[in-house]
Amino acid sequence: MSGTFTMYSTPWCGYCHRLKGQLKREGIAFDEVDIEQQPDAALIVEKANNGNQTVPTLVFADGTALTNPSLAQIKAQLAS
Repeated sequence: MSGTFTMYSTPWCGYCHRLKGQLKREGIAFDEVDIEQQPDAALIVEKANNGNQTVPTLVFADGTALTNPSLAQIKAQLAS
């Protein structure tokens, strides 16, 4: 099943690991892309973060993005 948003991350990112655990516990589906393995994905992250490769960056179907969001922020975005 496809997720409701895409999470751009890296394997070594502690914030990414924490957020993935929270999302899985809540049953929120998401797709994940490792920006170190997919250079095009790194460009998406840079565009959303003023040229920085900051992860986790979440991009939603409507094109909006959240960087290192809390679970509450994600739930609010999904509800809007």
